[in-house]
Amino acid sequence: MPFVPLPFVVALLLFILLAVVIRRDSGSPRNMPLLALITISMWQSVLSGLRWGYDIRAVMFLAPVGAALVPPLVYAGVIQLVRGRTRLGLRRIMVHAIPALAVVLLLLTSRDVIDVVLISEFIGYAFAILLLMRPGADALRAAPFEDVAPAYRAILFAASSLLLSAAVDTFVALDLLWTHGEYVPPVIAIGNLCLLVILSVAAASTGSPPEPATAASLPPDVIVSEDTETLAVIEVLMQVKRVYRDVDLNLDRLARKAGIPARQISLAINRATGKNVSQFVNEQRIAESCQLLAETDRSVTDIMFDVGFQTKSNFNREFKRVTEMTPLQWRQRATSIAI
Repeated sequence: MPFVPLPFVVALLLFILLAVVIRRDSGSPRNMPLLALITISMWQSVLSGLRWGYDIRAVMFLAPVGAALVPPLVYAGVIQLVRGRTRLGLRRIMVHAIPALAVVLLLLTSRDVIDVVLISEFIGYAFAILLLMRPGADALRAAPFEDVAPAYRAILFAASSLLLSAAVDTFVALDLLWTHGEYVPPVIAIGNLCLLVILSVAAASTGSPPEPATAASLPPDVIVSEDTETLAVIEVLMQVKRVYRDVDLNLDRLARKAGIPARQISLAINRATGKNVSQFVNEQRIAESCQLLAETDRSVTDIMFDVGFQTKSNFNREFKRVTEMTPLQWRQRATSIAI
């Protein structure tokens, strides 16, 4: 019976994941960093299978270049959620290509330094992502409010995974130095399985509560006045215009509708309610859904779509967070009270 290394199995599963993502996103803008990340990871798994499954050592000279491309692609995916689908300029692309170019140069001159470069790159990009997420979930200004919570958790998970990858690379480098790679194969196998899980979560998403926003350096009375005015505008948008019904509503779009900077909205809602903007908006959606469940016989799915949710999982999660009940339990309780 032929031997099939585990990395080959992971590569096949990654190929299936790639096909699923492409099919899912048909007709909508592609998440190119995610597609590139899955493709490179699939390539890395094939190289890993050839090296540690069949002891073809020559292929591993190609692996460091692919590894150097992974952190910038993760970072680019996060940037899309934070700043929108803006095209990266040539200067930014060249900056993020520096690690891969450095690895190519080191392959020709000093291969012993490559591990140090890769480990430093993974750690550096992990902290860069965490730095972007300092404002908490409200940092995802370009993500629809419905998707903010899972995307926020996935990003933190991705940053942690980069740090884990750095730790695995450190172990592999030391193991090759001390034991000539005695424990590398099982570690590589575990790393490949972790990679599959990480990319699956990222593809599905794209917790812990966000960090509270820091108060602006203004006098307390000015802050209170500014927050009151901001919240008054937001309340009109929510209660009168019901902008929360927009399924694509995000912080940037809300800021444009209100004519108020996004950061000012985020700070005002955070200080007044202790919640981030996505939680605040979703609570407006849940409030209307509760009313419709109690006063009408419409299906839960119809109500879910009307108030601005697109998926049952997100709707049920937010509904239970706000009411501590499922939608059906809420309707049953409302019906029994009315009787």
